Amino acid sequence: MAVVRWTPFRELSSIRRDMQRLMGDLMEPIQSRELLGWPKNDGETGIVPNLELINKKDKLIVRAELPGIEKEDVELSITDDTLTIKGEVRKSEEIKEDDYYLSEISYGKFSRTITVPAEVDGGKAKASMKNGVLEIVFPRTKESKPKEIKVDIS
Repeated sequence: MAVVRWTPFRELSSIRRDMQRLMGDLMEPIQSRELLGWPKNDGETGIVPNLELINKKDKLIVRAELPGIEKEDVELSITDDTLTIKGEVRKSEEIKEDDYYLSEISYGKFSRTITVPAEVDGGKAKASMKNGVLEIVFPRTKESKPKEIKVDIS
């Protein structure tokens, strides 16, 4: 068996690397939102609707989770390449603060703004809401639709 010289700094370096990996795994969802330019919340509440952007040949689909929100309480605005979803989560009944054992549901106004690709036509966007999921479909402009070109290989 070979004798290996022990160096405490190698041990510390290994611990530091493991801690960075652990913290990176824990913080990745938060950091990815920040890197994409999405705000954590609007400053009024802790409500941040989760989104999906789906890229199809002829359209772009944006889905937002809005559980417990009525479609009358949601407002959409599209300007150039920006989509803003605003709304409010309201209490269904008035309950006195003293009556709560536990309250983890957030109530209040929220806002989420994202940049959509410039090759979509915001003027022809259509929105629908079903089972707490808001879906916005942006048709692609003619210039942005992918074209297939067949190339013969000889």
